[in-house]
Amino acid sequence: MKKINKFLSILIIFSIIVLAGCSATDSNVDSTNANKAEEKTTKLVVGATPVPHAEILNFVKPILKEKGIELEIKEFTDYTTPNIALNDKQLDANFFQHIPYMDDFAKEKNIKLVAAAKVHVEPMGVYSNKIKSIGELKNDASIAIPNDATNEGRALLLLQKQGLIKLKDEKNLTQTPKDIIENPKNLKFKELEAAQLPRVLQDVDIAVINTNYALEAKLNPTKDALFIEDKDSPYANILAVRPDNEKDPKIMELVKILNSDDVKKFINEKYSGAIVPAF
Repeated sequence: MKKINKFLSILIIFSIIVLAGCSATDSNVDSTNANKAEEKTTKLVVGATPVPHAEILNFVKPILKEKGIELEIKEFTDYTTPNIALNDKQLDANFFQHIPYMDDFAKEKNIKLVAAAKVHVEPMGVYSNKIKSIGELKNDASIAIPNDATNEGRALLLLQKQGLIKLKDEKNLTQTPKDIIENPKNLKFKELEAAQLPRVLQDVDIAVINTNYALEAKLNPTKDALFIEDKDSPYANILAVRPDNEKDPKIMELVKILNSDDVKKFINEKYSGAIVPAF
């Protein structure tokens, strides 16, 4: 009897050890699987203005997810914060600007940003709630233009192309109203933050508005603008990154998708010519 009891005791202890080992193994397997799942999905944080940039990013979001990349889109309504956040590594990339603006901003703030890809062109347009054609523009009319360096110069060049003014330099993008040498209609310029321009249409005769802000205000550039830049505008909107993460596989995958036929089709169908693919 004592031998049987001793045998049973040994058997019980052995069983406990085996079960404990299995439990530990199962736990390790579960942990390994969890780690592998985490490794399969990596996060990419991109800042963007709402229209059309965030809309385009939302289109590519499920495509990136299939590649194991979780895209987090942070929306901004100004042209300053996204670049500061990118430089401070709060973002992996941003999508809202063209190269001349990025270069001017980077120089002013003493930071380094680079273009990872050109995505689309947003032709800048001139809008009005008071006149139906540019020929109706009267002397001493008020004109609202963006106050940031490159977009202001770009707006003035557009007005020059229509024969409304003449600038010191026919091509310089960083000019201001102080560089106007001919102003036959004695036009009055109001320099405002780009995002505010659609909201002041009722207060001015015309406003020169970036397409993203025009779209947000439910303005259709191809129908509502008195005139817009040519479709071959050199101011392509870009995916901006830092030099240290330009070759990051996640960034390169995003670039590949943003320059894909699927995105080209999306842009053409959704924006009907108001926005033009740049690739």
